[in-house]
Amino acid sequence: MPKQPLHKRFFIWRIKHVSEKNFTYILSGLVGLLAGLAAVTLRNITFTIESALDNLVVFSKNQVYFILPVFGLFLVYLFTKYVSKKKVEHAIPSILFKLSKRSGLIERSKIYIPLITAPLTVGFGGSVGLLGPAIASGSAISSNLGKLFHVNQQTRTLLIGCAAAGAISSIFKSPIAAIIFAVEVFSLDLTFASLLPLLIASVASVLTSYFFLGDDLLFNFNFSEKFQIKDTLFYVVLGVGTGFASIYFTKMYFFILKFFERFRSRLIKLIIGGLAIGVMLYFIPPLYGEGFGFINNLLAGNHLAALGTTPFDHLKDNIWVVIGLLIGITVFKAIAMTTTFAAGGAGGIFIPTMVMGSALGNVVAKIINNLGLGFNVSETNFTLIGMAGLIAGVLHAPLTAIFLIAEITGGYELFIPLMIAVSMSFIIKKNAIDFTIYTKELALKGELLTHNKDQSVLTLMSLDSVIETNFVKLNPNMTLGDMLHKGVAKSTRNLFPVVNKNKALVGIILLDDVREIMFNQALYDTTLVEDLMHNPPDIIDYKNDSMKTVMTKFQDSNAWNLPVIKDGIYIGFVSKSKLLTAYRRQLINYTTT
Repeated sequence: MPKQPLHKRFFIWRIKHVSEKNFTYILSGLVGLLAGLAAVTLRNITFTIESALDNLVVFSKNQVYFILPVFGLFLVYLFTKYVSKKKVEHAIPSILFKLSKRSGLIERSKIYIPLITAPLTVGFGGSVGLLGPAIASGSAISSNLGKLFHVNQQTRTLLIGCAAAGAISSIFKSPIAAIIFAVEVFSLDLTFASLLPLLIASVASVLTSYFFLGDDLLFNFNFSEKFQIKDTLFYVVLGVGTGFASIYFTKMYFFILKFFERFRSRLIKLIIGGLAIGVMLYFIPPLYGEGFGFINNLLAGNHLAALGTTPFDHLKDNIWVVIGLLIGITVFKAIAMTTTFAAGGAGGIFIPTMVMGSALGNVVAKIINNLGLGFNVSETNFTLIGMAGLIAGVLHAPLTAIFLIAEITGGYELFIPLMIAVSMSFIIKKNAIDFTIYTKELALKGELLTHNKDQSVLTLMSLDSVIETNFVKLNPNMTLGDMLHKGVAKSTRNLFPVVNKNKALVGIILLDDVREIMFNQALYDTTLVEDLMHNPPDIIDYKNDSMKTVMTKFQDSNAWNLPVIKDGIYIGFVSKSKLLTAYRRQLINYTTT
């Protein structure tokens, strides 16, 4: 008897000796390790490119900024057109779509594509972050691991959450914030069944980061200024400011993307976007790349180093000029970031959000300290809390914002002002715009997973799985006799769709509609189907109706069966009983994750 392949023998051994729960723990640790490795690789490649270009920037006195973004975006264009042959996708929205409509299945190519396109974009000056691509690569790794080991959809979703937590944990060395991010953004249930795998992945990833990068931290500063109750009102002001800045950030993002849609050619988008970024970089160098150096200099109290070399260096002795330049960074970071995306670049929005928030927080503190009214607040604290306020507002992730800053500072001294500013920012943004950059498109289509179990179960359901096609179709010109012999006699259903020669639904007939006349032979040749048919209580649009809409149509119409139309053509019926059965089955699977 021939030996079974090694992987099949492993599956059999695993099923016999390792429980599903323990195997999930093992996979979560492996995912965390690999996601951390992907994040470290991404960071090192990008920093290598930036270091290689540093001397060129200094030698050219910033004039090379005009061409660097165009060159980097052109390399991304060449790679995506001739090598990967896949267009650049925004990481988190793409993953959320895969979770809701593709059962968490992500193409293998998404493992390495972000590791190439993101460093080329950021390393050559694109004003975006690396966290999104790190999560994209890690999520692709976890999805394909899940596929390799034949885990179910719920476990695959959890592993993708583990990859997201691992990427954040590796980049920021903040494992608690990483877990909360996965829960808030990917709408995972915070139960013990999900918490422990997230914790394992987060720890494995941060250990990977320590192994390869040592004690090197993204933010190097000594936290020494505690919260003072007299500054409470100023933190409220900062929270309100970050709330309105979050609205600006989000609206500017969609405005610029819509503006670039008018250019059909990718090369035209690339040239216009690249040159626009170059101009912004020349006048505001801190917009280059991710911006961690800018944040670190602000935290160290060195705003001159943070601003770098600009055409306005001779005016930097005036604090109000410095404030003006910082306001410029606050305003233009969102513009530079979105222009990078619109021009074809790859990256994330999390870190640009932090850069914009740090600039805004520092501006508010400097204005308070220089109004001449005798007030004195901590610029470092306001810089940190500005970052948290923008994260909470832009991403709708308030708990992530609070715990990320708490872990960055190494303690919880700023917990109270963090809660004040974050809650204010989140409330203002949430009331003004209910969606985020991540979720708008999916939310409008009804394809977004949320913490609402009912909504999420409906989102995960597929209309294809409940469509029934075993209905005998009738022609409107059929006689009653033909209908009875060719339709009723050959059908096991009591419902008949009436379609014309173009296969479009023109009506329906119920067996009850003809019960009283079906034995009256005098009507067999004189009565036509079109005389008996009537409109259905409602119609399901295959392309445009979400499962939530389908449920609502059944509820409002009190129908037991509704026809499904695709591009005007009849394709089948959905029955209420089958729909509810599928819903209950999906609910059981979802709640046992």
